Amino acid sequence: MNILTFDIEDWYHLLDIDCAVTEADWCHFKPRIHANVERLLELTVRHGHTATFFCLGWVAEQYPEIIRTIDELGFEVASHSHMHQLVYQQTPLQFREDLKRSIHTLEDITGKKIKTYRAPGFSFVKGNAWAVEILLEHGIERDSSIFPAERGHGGYEDFGSAQPSLLNCPAGKMKEFPISLGQVLGKNIVFSGGGYFRLMPFWMIRRLTSQSDYVMSYFHPRDFDADQPVLDLPLHRRFKSYVGLSGAYKKLDQWLSQQKFIDIETADKLVNWDMVPMVEMQSY
Repeated sequence: MNILTFDIEDWYHLLDIDCAVTEADWCHFKPRIHANVERLLELTVRHGHTATFFCLGWVAEQYPEIIRTIDELGFEVASHSHMHQLVYQQTPLQFREDLKRSIHTLEDITGKKIKTYRAPGFSFVKGNAWAVEILLEHGIERDSSIFPAERGHGGYEDFGSAQPSLLNCPAGKMKEFPISLGQVLGKNIVFSGGGYFRLMPFWMIRRLTSQSDYVMSYFHPRDFDADQPVLDLPLHRRFKSYVGLSGAYKKLDQWLSQQKFIDIETADKLVNWDMVPMVEMQSY
């Protein structure tokens, strides 16, 4: 099962960057999202795939025509929060208000119920059961916020197997589609999105894909924009954010031409949820 997803945010929606934290900061940057999203839509349609588009509510407010186009092409529109803030840095009240604003904005544009969510930076960490409960309260049925490995923005190293699972908490059970992992020399690595995809040679991506029963991809429009402005970032962030941009679109084109991809909504119907692992969520 190969799942194709995109996080719809602009080139400056980076986390932990002082110059691009608030809406006031964002308004100083020139948008590049229209052309970048259009390229991804064209590529996905051309290869005949379905995909889930995790959209920022703020982007939807500013550019509702982008969300409308995604929906009219038959793709799943999902929430990527409203203001692109890390979950574990928010209070439950802040998270609830941000989620509600995102859902209402997207539903007003599409006229459809939003049922799938992904946290900015995959920022669900151990102890975030309260966030899952809030998602369930607001009608979210599927989540893709778990990064089951070490990560700068948290990560959930002891999540267990990187496969569809059920998150169990007092409010109920959430269907979880975590980021997938591949094995190289006995070590688990991410290969199916972001900087990992750009930096890894294609032959390795192809091999890891063929060896995997479950692949969750994740991309941003900026991942394929070699002409985007370069923000003043620490050296390691600059490397991760900008190296490999020039060849990334061709690499994605090649990957999509060789594999079959579906969206999360379709994947949900293919999973036997009676047979998946159950992960007990905790709050503290």
